[in-house]
Amino acid sequence: MNVTISLSGRFHAFNQAQQLHRHHSLERLITTYPKFEVKKYGVPPSRVKSLLRYELASRGWNKYLASRTSDWFDFHSWYCDAFDHAAAKHIPPSTDVYIGWASKSEQGLRRAKELGALAILDRGSSHAVYNKRILAEEYEKYGVKKWLPPEEIIQKELREYDLADYILIPSSFVKRSFMEQGVPESKLITIPYGVDLKYFRPVEKEDSKFRVLYVGGMHLRKGVHYLLQAFHELNLPDAELWLIGSKSPEIEPFLEKYSRNVRYFGHLPQPELHKYYSQCSVFCICSIEEGMAMVQVQAMACGLPLICTTNTGGEDLIDDGECGFVVSIRDIDKLKNRLLWCFLNQSECKDMGDIARKRVSETYSWNDYGNRLSIEISDRRYLAK
Repeated sequence: MNVTISLSGRFHAFNQAQQLHRHHSLERLITTYPKFEVKKYGVPPSRVKSLLRYELASRGWNKYLASRTSDWFDFHSWYCDAFDHAAAKHIPPSTDVYIGWASKSEQGLRRAKELGALAILDRGSSHAVYNKRILAEEYEKYGVKKWLPPEEIIQKELREYDLADYILIPSSFVKRSFMEQGVPESKLITIPYGVDLKYFRPVEKEDSKFRVLYVGGMHLRKGVHYLLQAFHELNLPDAELWLIGSKSPEIEPFLEKYSRNVRYFGHLPQPELHKYYSQCSVFCICSIEEGMAMVQVQAMACGLPLICTTNTGGEDLIDDGECGFVVSIRDIDKLKNRLLWCFLNQSECKDMGDIARKRVSETYSWNDYGNRLSIEISDRRYLAK
């Protein structure tokens, strides 16, 4: 079996390529990253086609022009189409299975079908229509500028959904969003993401202070404002909320309003994160929409119980009440209740973290992801013959 992967950027595709290479199935990885970055994941440069100019164009735009113009959406539409057309030309004729990233793979899917290959679309978030609707609700609720996918991208993704033989997704939440939009369950392949257990492991906690941790980008989509409000209103004695990641202007008013006992660390390198996870008591993520936040399995691998919303993919990782809690989006009262329970039952909370770590180590490594992926696409390819 010869699998070609196509995406701009990195995301989880380098782990995906690494695993397919481990299973002797990787034909080519088409990416905008340089080959030396992919080599860090154990993928031979001979298996990589780097379309670096598109990465440079994207980063140059974001750094020098995005803040000076209102044409970001026009650039994004152009970028998706330009990369798609370029990448499609580099799909090897020997490809048996093609995996292309959503919004950048319409031409790739068409080319794969011309070659007689199984055509799979990788979609890391909810269905494009659901995604746009729920984010628009959040922006309208708080009266901030909407950063939503342009209609051209939505329509392109809908065409990709139709073109693909299968759609690869990471969680039950994403699966529900697709089925609500009429996509048959038989077309969906659900495989949760993994975690690198070499990097994410617990180290000894240096004190007894109760800490809630969030890691990731800070904007309305991630629901950080709900976590800030809940933690502020609880006003737990001798407790802290740690925030790690880049922050957007839309979240600044909430950080100013709910600043008591909050520590902001900014962006940190991945190899350092396990040290911060290990100094905390519970990991909390309140996303409005997210296919599967990989910080969840990272936190669990470091021995933290998980508090997540139904829209993070976390419900697939935990059993509610065993190694964490699942709450509805925007439900501040329920969120406060779960945080308070963790504070009042810190010994039991630690036990939940131990269960979480055991579950991840046994079920959610990247090798586990690779084994599931290899079996699924092999079975689908066999059925297609």
